Amino acid sequence: MAQAKKTPRRRPVQSVEARANQIVALAYDRVEERIRNGTASAQELVYFLRIGSIREQEELEMLELKKAETAAKTEAMKAAARSDEAYAEALAAFKSYKGSSDDDDYYE
Repeated sequence: MAQAKKTPRRRPVQSVEARANQIVALAYDRVEERIRNGTASAQELVYFLRIGSIREQEELEMLELKKAETAAKTEAMKAAARSDEAYAEALAAFKSYKGSSDDDDYYE
């Protein structure tokens, strides 16, 4: 009698994202097994050919660059807002040094 293959027990995951990653890894393992023994479907083969292509890698790099550019723009906007606040505070401080406050009525 043939024994069933035992899959190694993995430790329980702590989050939903980790569980999803674990399931995806199991699916990849299963497809890899089917590719090796020659029973993979045409869709599975085409998928892995596509994700391994140079064009796909270039598209992923472009997405990463756009993501970094967006993050840089966001940070620049935040820095500009902080700069505007600091400028307004400096103007207020200069006005107080100049003596143009409401305390001028005290000396009259």
